[in-house]
Amino acid sequence: MNKLIVVSQPEKWPSSTDHTSIITSQDYLTKPEYANLKNARVFNLSDKYSYQSKGYYVSLLAEARGHHAVPTINNLVDLGEKKLVKIVSEEFEEEIQKSLKNIKSQEFTLSIYFGQNVAQKYKALSTLIFRHFQIPFLRVVFKHSTKWNIKSIKAISISEIPKEHLESMYYFASQYFSKKRYDTPKANKAEYDLAILVQPNDPAPPSNPKALKKFVELAEKMNFYVEVITPKDFYRLSSFDALFIRQSTEVNNEAYAFARKALQDGLAIIDYPDSILKCCNKVFMAEALQKNGIPTPKTVIVHKDNKHEVLKITGLPCVLKSPDSTFSFGVKKAKTEEEFESLITEMFKTSDLVIAQEYTFSEYDWRIGILDDKPFYACRYFMAKGHWQIYNWSADKKDDQDGNADCFAIEDVPEKVMKAALKSAKIMGKGLYGIDIKEVEGKALVIEINDNPNIDFGVEDGLYGDLVYNTILTSLKDRLNSKQEL
Repeated sequence: MNKLIVVSQPEKWPSSTDHTSIITSQDYLTKPEYANLKNARVFNLSDKYSYQSKGYYVSLLAEARGHHAVPTINNLVDLGEKKLVKIVSEEFEEEIQKSLKNIKSQEFTLSIYFGQNVAQKYKALSTLIFRHFQIPFLRVVFKHSTKWNIKSIKAISISEIPKEHLESMYYFASQYFSKKRYDTPKANKAEYDLAILVQPNDPAPPSNPKALKKFVELAEKMNFYVEVITPKDFYRLSSFDALFIRQSTEVNNEAYAFARKALQDGLAIIDYPDSILKCCNKVFMAEALQKNGIPTPKTVIVHKDNKHEVLKITGLPCVLKSPDSTFSFGVKKAKTEEEFESLITEMFKTSDLVIAQEYTFSEYDWRIGILDDKPFYACRYFMAKGHWQIYNWSADKKDDQDGNADCFAIEDVPEKVMKAALKSAKIMGKGLYGIDIKEVEGKALVIEINDNPNIDFGVEDGLYGDLVYNTILTSLKDRLNSKQEL
């Protein structure tokens, strides 16, 4: 991919690296060679981003040309939205108060250069703000009344950067542009850059280390340049062409922020932010499954006004789920009315709605892996030893935390199970899903639709082997190729 650093005064910038070109905003806007360039990433460091300025048009035309711009035109528009600035102030309140607690004055100005500040103590706050706005040079003014709040956020030009900050700014710029992807020649001349997002301390990662290694090896054979990244690499996301999420997904964690940012920047993604939104909320799922006539265990969306009617529908035992429960976290079983009352009272402390389902016993759950409306693996997960769920996180031994699993050929999966799985996936749209289904009294009951399902070495690849990994990587490449054809 061609990397262009667009500046107003090239002479003020150090020489470019082997994989980047420094050009003027005038050249980018007027020269046919840049208008006709395909597969380019444009780092817009123009002096001004105001409406109809050259900087504004660099990002606007980059989008029209099919180039990936940093910042995007949406980033620039967001900067002028006072309501969004207020939301950011509220969202990052804890870090703002923590970072600025020792400042004695009533106003404080924070300068952010490529996501960093000259003072290390403001690094975390600078990174958070840069995540949202992705503007190379930012000036944030905070004001203190009863607490610190953001008063304003504005983009600044290089001419507005204090002389004493310039050395640090150029150093931050060199860090930003001279990552391995920019200053190291790729031996295989990779066609696309793929980021695989993981969370180092994830208690239930969707892929084990051997699976991640397999993804990297096979992706490189498919002409991807691959990096396994972590949440701290958010500011680098725009330098990739594709994102594959392999950390636990929740609406309020980094995975959703990465997916949302990747979609905004035009990256190919597995999986989409709307998939995370839908699958991570059991209330949406319960409503959607019912509306589409998909068989499930008897299910009730519980609130404080109807909680006394629940057991008449579900009976006992009753399974209770927090709306954002994943990997059996936040899933409880009430065996008695007293347990139900105790558990539901506790769960109402964190959510106004809770899902209640009748308990349906089975020795195993089916998991059908579906990508873009097509099944590509099928597993049976057996219950954890001495437990009623696949996962038992309170087990004394690590080996007892989950049950065994076996794999089936797609054509050998019972027709009713496959039919229910495919119909369920269509509710969520194209993407990667794992559909959990129980066979009970001759019926296939959908328990859950999972975005970001497990792909573990030695489990989901037990029958089809490398084909499982290649199916996902091929889907990403197809999405990228289709963008190039537009």
